Amino acid sequence: MEGDTPTDLLIIETGEKSHLRPQIEESDWSVAETAVAELESALARCDPTAVVIELEHPERVRDCLERIHESGTQVTVVAPPTGSEAVAAAALRGGATEYAPLECEDAVERVSDAVATGVDPTAEQDGDDDEAPSYHRIIANELPDEAFVVDEDGTYLEAKVRPESADLYTVSADELIGSRLTEAFPQDVADRLRACLERAIETGEVQSIEYAAETTGGTRQFEARVVPTAERIDGRRAVVWLARDITERVRRERELRSRQTELETLNRINAVGQQVIETLVEMPGQNAIERDVCAQLVDSELYCGSCIAELGPDGELVYRTGEGEATTYLGRIREMGLDGECPTRWAAQSADVETVTHVLETEPLPDPLQSAAREDDVGAVISVPIKHEDTTYGVLTVLSGREDAFSDNEEEAFALFGEIIGFTIMSIRNRQLLFSDSIVELEFRIDGGDTFSFDLTERYDCTCSLEWTGTTTSGQTFQYVTVEGLDGTTVLEEAADHESVETCRLIHDGGDQCTIEMRLERSGVRTLSNHGVTIRDVSVEGGVGTCLVEVSPDADVREIADALGSIYENTELVARRTVDRAVQTAAERRKRILDELTDRQLTTIRLAYYGGYFEWPRQSTGEEIAEAMDVSAPTMHQHLRKGLKTILGEFFEDGGGTYR
Repeated sequence: MEGDTPTDLLIIETGEKSHLRPQIEESDWSVAETAVAELESALARCDPTAVVIELEHPERVRDCLERIHESGTQVTVVAPPTGSEAVAAAALRGGATEYAPLECEDAVERVSDAVATGVDPTAEQDGDDDEAPSYHRIIANELPDEAFVVDEDGTYLEAKVRPESADLYTVSADELIGSRLTEAFPQDVADRLRACLERAIETGEVQSIEYAAETTGGTRQFEARVVPTAERIDGRRAVVWLARDITERVRRERELRSRQTELETLNRINAVGQQVIETLVEMPGQNAIERDVCAQLVDSELYCGSCIAELGPDGELVYRTGEGEATTYLGRIREMGLDGECPTRWAAQSADVETVTHVLETEPLPDPLQSAAREDDVGAVISVPIKHEDTTYGVLTVLSGREDAFSDNEEEAFALFGEIIGFTIMSIRNRQLLFSDSIVELEFRIDGGDTFSFDLTERYDCTCSLEWTGTTTSGQTFQYVTVEGLDGTTVLEEAADHESVETCRLIHDGGDQCTIEMRLERSGVRTLSNHGVTIRDVSVEGGVGTCLVEVSPDADVREIADALGSIYENTELVARRTVDRAVQTAAERRKRILDELTDRQLTTIRLAYYGGYFEWPRQSTGEEIAEAMDVSAPTMHQHLRKGLKTILGEFFEDGGGTYR
């Protein structure tokens, strides 16, 4: 562009190639390109009749319009690549002649018409838009979902709605004109909208507000930009109300916040579980860890109460400990006893997690608890069995003020938390027994059990003795049993037809004595182990069993008897003895093992150990160990097996005797 040459048209672009130049360029127009920062110098060098602004940033549009009007240019067209309420509001506030987003099909034609009017005031125009106020054209060209002109009294002067949104409205846009905000909205919403309208008029600044509106499709959320007009309408001040339906956005934001809250909740639940594990070695007993769990849950500020209870031998609910501000609800559980239903009892009976939500809305609890929940503002309840494998140690009940607490993920986290506590309690009981200076021996008589050993000894004149029982990492229970007085073939045939035995394998058959491996559906021996019991001996003869166990002095004997009675109906405690444990040092135990080994066995084990026979891969073969001993390979393996059996027997039989 040259010096002072008059220019009819000036296009202010985004910095990229103009969207307009190839389409509206005319021989009598000179097109100039400039950035916003160079606008003033461009206006000083030329005297344009019309200016077209292709910028998208609302603040830059307003700034440009202000400078252009100061220069005296009459025609200004805002034509951003894409339209938005913010840019439309900026065009309106800046007094633009026309607003024509280039994404519209007729954008170029509208820009050309507006520029042509400025160049040739006698140019013909269709309709009356040239006489209409600027806000009228902006409403017509920038219609998000709904747009209105509302005067200072809150009366609708104009209303336009997108065709695809019109079906949601209970009245048409035309019927809305002349009505007031108080007629279109509930009083509380109308008051908020009226306050926003007045604020926009008083400050002369664009205001934003979010609000809900009832439609035929339900409640929808809207976001509005309220733009005060420079022009008065019938002598009254007014605003242009540009609104967009943000229902889906609000829903996504709400879901995101919900997921974030849930994630924070799960993290805090896991943190409590981690704390329980970390303090395991510090806890003196089960009571201490239960008090600590309840206190930590309440201290997390996620929950208003927590307690631990259990079912007593007669079915009564026994309250053990609790924490929190929901004292009325916790007191109801404490007082429940034999009477009354509640999630705590349901969880204890089913051994499954029980969850009740929206307590104050749906009133799903029995009357005494429902009244307590209302008094304490308890919105949701979860009751979680504290268990390890098939043994339940109690029920943890947690109360929340959140109506929608305990989602599926939170419920899963609490189920895992219950198992963590159960494992911790089992570990504490075992530790108490292991380090106790004295022990209590309990002898039970089991009359007429319905498991395989009882049925086998009733049918045949034989005796079954338990060698070892345990559970694999996959949860399968195995027993190794020696049967005296019966051959292995008969035992296998009987086991194959017994419903309590899943699989049976013959380990040794000596004619009138055999050893078998059984995989069972359930095991009373395993149940006792989970209660911190060391089982010394179990034998069955003539359909009657004898079970000798060891427990720590502070163990709950009645609980152990009830646990065994849950598997075998006719169970009787026939003896209880306190026995002092003999203290044996590690050196004494090592000497006893060495005394039981022969010289050949000890030499073989030492050569195999130091020669790397037990490494993987092996550093010495069996043949190399045999050559070093100057014996045959079979002889070396015989000495090795016998020696290892002697050492392992010290731990699994005479020295340990523990079935776990």
